[in-house]
Amino acid sequence: MKVLMLPLLITFFHSPVCLSVTVSSSKPNVEVHEHTDAVLACEFRTEKDPNPRIEWKKKGKGVTFVYFNNKFTGSYAGRAKMEGATLTIHSVTQKDSGEYRCEVTASEDHVNLGEATVTLNVLVPPHVPSCEVPSSVFVGLGLELLCKDKLSVPPATYRWYKDNKALTATGDTPYSIDTNKGTLKFKSVSKTDAGMYRCESSNSVGAPKSCVAQQLKVVDYPLNMTILIAGASGFVALLLFCCICVCVCRHRGCCKKSKKTKSAKSYNPPPPPPPPPTRNFRHYKPTQSFMI
Repeated sequence: MKVLMLPLLITFFHSPVCLSVTVSSSKPNVEVHEHTDAVLACEFRTEKDPNPRIEWKKKGKGVTFVYFNNKFTGSYAGRAKMEGATLTIHSVTQKDSGEYRCEVTASEDHVNLGEATVTLNVLVPPHVPSCEVPSSVFVGLGLELLCKDKLSVPPATYRWYKDNKALTATGDTPYSIDTNKGTLKFKSVSKTDAGMYRCESSNSVGAPKSCVAQQLKVVDYPLNMTILIAGASGFVALLLFCCICVCVCRHRGCCKKSKKTKSAKSYNPPPPPPPPPTRNFRHYKPTQSFMI
């Protein structure tokens, strides 16, 4: 038995091991700031093929080529380079964020295709937010101020200022603040809420940015407006009262009518007797015979 096993072991160790192309990435997740360089690492090893074909693709709504047939395509031409299979993109923007795939094709290998995926996330510092502050509002009305920065990555958080003092919502304040949505809400505006308002957006990438402060005035209703509102309220109340009176009158009238109808329906007079049958008689004159 030992004599038979020895040649088999020698043959196994001296036979070439069948390998296929292997592709990997030492850094599958890459985060860089906007307008800097992004290095998407891709390493490969082949069995036999010394010059495999290398391609880079980007996944999105579809699949687009980045590097194909030994050259860059589309917007990557002139701002990217290849070192081995590693891709470097210069001055990246938010549009470059996404999932990239490195594909290596070795036609002489047993398994001739290998691939690795790298995810690129381009970080964007805060931009000047858009702020919506009305110029004036009437006393007692509700109010919502809006602030939005759509460009920052990761998404910005917001802070509101009145007369250059940061606002903090508590249980005693007449307003509420949503730091993620950028809203400042008042249930009922008073004269003390007038002032200069501005909003500030911030994230972990760069310095905060603020919009220009805008003046909010809180004014009383004008006299003619007050009279108009009071008159309209009185008219509505009078109209409602009239409608109620009409409904009550109709309801009582309907009740009386229904009672009369019921009493009329309860008395059913007997039908008149049928007329006696009539017979048709003809006037008959008997004939007389005379004897001579």
